[in-house]
Amino acid sequence: MSAAHDVPQPDAFTRPYWDAAADGRLLIRRCGACGRAHHYPREFCPHCWSEDVAWEPASGRATLYTWSVVHRTDLPPFAQRTPYVAAVVDLAEGPRMMTEAVECADGERLRAGMELEVAFRQGVPVFRPAG
Repeated sequence: MSAAHDVPQPDAFTRPYWDAAADGRLLIRRCGACGRAHHYPREFCPHCWSEDVAWEPASGRATLYTWSVVHRTDLPPFAQRTPYVAAVVDLAEGPRMMTEAVECADGERLRAGMELEVAFRQGVPVFRPAG
């Protein structure tokens, strides 16, 4: 990972997630006790608090829950990317994820419930319209 402002720095726990993302794969965590998946990566299940959680590959499919087109920001390096779409998606496996929607910066193509697929920019998962 680079030291860019918008690229998280992995630690020992999150390294498998970021290494997979760098290889174009999205991982989530699933609880062995209650069976529910979650995202963002945590060392415990946020649903039942069990520590019996493991990494698993996600399908990369999602639906758009909500979004906002950001036209102005003074946070580096996002100011150079405006407009961009801050989005919340529901992964096919169940968890809700904050992300960026790409290939739709004007926001006019977007609609709640539309199908999206994962893409990767500099090893960070983002989502684009499916197909």
